[in-house]
Amino acid sequence: METHPPFSRAPRSRAAFTLVELLAVISVVAILVALLMPVFGSMLDAGRGTACLSNLRQIGAGIAAYAADNDGKIPYGPKAPPFTSPANLYPSTGAPTTLLSLQSGAPAGLGLLLTYLTVPKVLFCPGCDSPVDADAELANVGHTQAQCSYYYRHGGNTQLFDASVSSEPQHIRLANLGDNRNGLPIRALVIDNLFLCPPDLGSFNVKPRSNHHQKFANILFADGHAVTRQNGDARFTVDVSDATQLRSSFDKILKVFEQADTEP
Repeated sequence: METHPPFSRAPRSRAAFTLVELLAVISVVAILVALLMPVFGSMLDAGRGTACLSNLRQIGAGIAAYAADNDGKIPYGPKAPPFTSPANLYPSTGAPTTLLSLQSGAPAGLGLLLTYLTVPKVLFCPGCDSPVDADAELANVGHTQAQCSYYYRHGGNTQLFDASVSSEPQHIRLANLGDNRNGLPIRALVIDNLFLCPPDLGSFNVKPRSNHHQKFANILFADGHAVTRQNGDARFTVDVSDATQLRSSFDKILKVFEQADTEP
């Protein structure tokens, strides 16, 4: 009887990438990542912008609650100390400011709202362009100077010295804020901090600070609603990069608010 050899199958050759194919795959992946990164970046920016708007609405609710407890007045003060250094970011009572507290630790500006905010971190924009330690800033209130991520408008004072300020201005009542320097109704109370200055002021804790890559600014109005407005023309940027303009910083900040007053 004829016998047959056991059935056998020739071993398959294992598929493998050649070096050229591997490099081609890596190149395609790199191209896809490069194409998708701007999309992901835009999605992140949009998400942070939405969270920032939510922050402002909560701040608006806090201002309204504060006014209800204080004869209709928005947070104002405290009395500014003598102006002795560029580190004093509150040279005159009622100056537009990002401060939560003075060097003395006294709460200032939006810092007066802290007991009205369920989540104090809403005072810090999630779209800050430089890292901000919100916990550390909040811990400074009551002890030394602290800053948040937003400019707050109260009093409209732009002077570098406080000698002429003797009483509260009339236009700090939430229901009747009066008119701005252009004769238009005051509407904007809080806005993203977009501030450019010479880097050598860092030793005074005066640093370039901005949110949302300066592409847009979020604004809180006195009626509690908040909006996003584009900043392509830098109309909401306070630019004092030229050191000769530093003395006009607070005037420029107030002009940003006056521009915001005109926004629909």
